[in-house]
Amino acid sequence: MNTMSIPWPRRHADDLAWHALLDRASALYRPAGRYAWHFARGKLRLDPVFRHLVEAGLVPAGARVLDLGCGQGLLGSLLQAAGPVRYTGVELQARDAGRARVALGTSSGAEIVCGDVRTQAFPVSDTVVLLDVLHYLPPAAQEAVLARACAALAPGGRLLLRVGDAEARRGYAFGRWVDRVVSGLRRGAPPVQGRPVPDWIDRLRALGLQVEARPMSQGTLFANVLLVAQRREGAAA
Repeated sequence: MNTMSIPWPRRHADDLAWHALLDRASALYRPAGRYAWHFARGKLRLDPVFRHLVEAGLVPAGARVLDLGCGQGLLGSLLQAAGPVRYTGVELQARDAGRARVALGTSSGAEIVCGDVRTQAFPVSDTVVLLDVLHYLPPAAQEAVLARACAALAPGGRLLLRVGDAEARRGYAFGRWVDRVVSGLRRGAPPVQGRPVPDWIDRLRALGLQVEARPMSQGTLFANVLLVAQRREGAAA
């Protein structure tokens, strides 16, 4: 969204609506502890992808959403704060999956699966989300997960894939450094390999999707790009 072209009163109203939604979404994490709440509030506020997903309408109301590598379910919390959801999150780290379950509950149409995206079965979904996930996998696993994610899309479904652009040297290097630090603190797997954005686009097109690239690191030092990939109506998985 280009805020420079939006009249100030509308932009102000959009800001108020966004911050109200952020408050409702992060409040869901209070029962999960102070760390979960602070992390949710900070990440939702500072990472531009979450606001963009909501305000650009990239996750339609009532969609069946599959969030791969969902962490503590931040996207699910936003969707739940906005209304009823049909959300499935898959997360390898048991602690994060537990926080997501506490925040999202079990009676809201949300399901959190503690599992590995390389082996977990993917349900048919209207929207599949992969935010900063694939670069933690080796190349062959990246290919396999991406192909399975695309196959899980219903006709007309949308894949939302955020990646670091390996061609943007400074931003990409900064992102890898942050990933390594976070992985070390969390005792998780370090990042393995990224790719230039054109390579990701070519792969998605080879899987039968129409692709649009959107810069998604505004206000940060990263080199992130959101790939919005659409399966045509009537197209076979």
